[in-house]
Amino acid sequence: MDVIHLLPDSVANQIAAGEVIQRPASCLKELVENSLDAGADRIQVIVRDAGRTLLQVIDNGCGMSESDARLAFERHATSKIRQTQDLFSLRTMGFRGEALPSICAVSQVEMQTRRAEDETGTLLEIHGSDVIRQEVCSCAVGTNIKVSNLFFNVPVRRKFLKTDQTELRNLLNEFYRIVLVYPKVHFTFVSNDEILLELPAGTEKQRIEAIFGHSSRNSFTANLIEISTDTELVSIRGFVAKPESVTRKAEQYFFVNGRYMRHPYFQKAVLTAYSGMLPGDYQPSFFIYFDINPESIDVNIHPTKTEIKFADEQTIFQILMASVREALGKFTLAPQIDFDTRGSIDIPVSSDRPASAPPVSIDPNYNPFHTRDQYTNRQPAASGWDQLYASPSRPKESVIYPDRNSLDATPEPTVDEEMLNSDSLWQYRDKYILMSGEEGLYIINQRRAHIAIVYAQLAEQMKNAQGAMQQLLFPEVLSLPADEMILMKTILPDLRAIGFDLEQLSPDSYSIQGIPSQLANQSAIPVLQHILSQVRERGANAREEWQQQIALAMAESIAIPYGKHLSAEERLHLVQELLRLPQNQYTPNGKKIMTVVGDEELNKWF
Repeated sequence: MDVIHLLPDSVANQIAAGEVIQRPASCLKELVENSLDAGADRIQVIVRDAGRTLLQVIDNGCGMSESDARLAFERHATSKIRQTQDLFSLRTMGFRGEALPSICAVSQVEMQTRRAEDETGTLLEIHGSDVIRQEVCSCAVGTNIKVSNLFFNVPVRRKFLKTDQTELRNLLNEFYRIVLVYPKVHFTFVSNDEILLELPAGTEKQRIEAIFGHSSRNSFTANLIEISTDTELVSIRGFVAKPESVTRKAEQYFFVNGRYMRHPYFQKAVLTAYSGMLPGDYQPSFFIYFDINPESIDVNIHPTKTEIKFADEQTIFQILMASVREALGKFTLAPQIDFDTRGSIDIPVSSDRPASAPPVSIDPNYNPFHTRDQYTNRQPAASGWDQLYASPSRPKESVIYPDRNSLDATPEPTVDEEMLNSDSLWQYRDKYILMSGEEGLYIINQRRAHIAIVYAQLAEQMKNAQGAMQQLLFPEVLSLPADEMILMKTILPDLRAIGFDLEQLSPDSYSIQGIPSQLANQSAIPVLQHILSQVRERGANAREEWQQQIALAMAESIAIPYGKHLSAEERLHLVQELLRLPQNQYTPNGKKIMTVVGDEELNKWF
């Protein structure tokens, strides 16, 4: 008996959907790319419940005839290619003819479309690959397509979707990858009847500023250097970050012929150009556009079309590295003067502040130990490091106290608190506290000790919603990009639990009415930015996880900085508070606080 048979189209479409449509963001990508291929210069994206309930794309493109509208939902039906050779000269975003049939196979789709030369348009409704109706309708020129109840007939896949906040951030990230390369197209993004992004047509630099310019009072693009190189093989243009503006969480984008791509090899070329300029694990932001003969690349190697093969990667690597290095060299030799009248923004010192950051000036009258339960840092903050984000390749740090034995095989130091007194503690280079004990010489990192203490206090306040708040006489306004506004709404109850009083002013801003008492007279804006960046950087999907991230980021922001001289009383109080913690050997993210040099080891030195 024969065992091989042809699959029905409905089954084949669902198989294809598993590769092409993985989440609402995949659906958005395919629909918006179709609108761009149709020549639209105004595109509106409307989502409800992060795309689960509705994902709608409206454009003013060329539209489709009645027969084309029906044929577009057939598998491998496309207007982009006709023969094999066309695959090697692609300039369109789509070409396989799999997107629309894959979408309608796992959702309920309604489309209205009309060409400019037609008096009426076509309405087509398809549920799970089954055509429900097709009729003449009155509609505007272009295409309006609604995707409702995504994965309604594949409940297993729907179950694996993340929270609405996570899926909405995925939608925005996919949206960014498209709008950054089409600055001359007017885009609008609406979520649950709220306009999150309104991006008018402009230049590439204006588009970058419109998306990423909310996270600082300074212009985001003021910290970018333009690069431009034309060769017979490839043209490279775009922007890279100034060395002093590198961050932990950088915005890194590659585009080739109008298409977003991931390319670790070319990323290495950029990082090589920055060799010797990047402190620690900091990364530069970049927005780099490649223009190359389509015959020299292959975009048909992955369903998402984000992995692209280049015929001569090594040569392009050298060209890219040289182009970035030349731009950085010119900037270093002749720094640009930016007359930005909006002023700079101060932020708290990070626990891993790079060596190139501005020096911290210390207020000699400042005492961080007013009471046992309140630590207040009034020291002026270092400026310029306003986005303490981690590089995409950097492993996430856990905020759960790690197993000590997994980090260090040395015995855990023990200290008899009764032996402590103000005369037994010394401060070394305003960074370490030294004391002698039965096991030898104890060395304590004073900043990390303070981070652990404040973290424990904040975690307890958050758990009991008992954070002390100080009202501001003059409220501050915090402006955020769309994806961080989504994150802010998620963690807002926990921020209020530790003493923040925040009120939303507009779709992209909050008014800060009150701050935790620990912040005293410190600006809340950089602290909140740091909290958001750390929650986003280290990853937090469950509420318990982001509560830990908030407490840790807050503790890092207000803890005493390196270089702060402590009085004998302050040193004693700090050590006493540290020893009362159930876990006093490591910070919540696994950094060592205390170590001991035994007498035997000391004697070996002499």
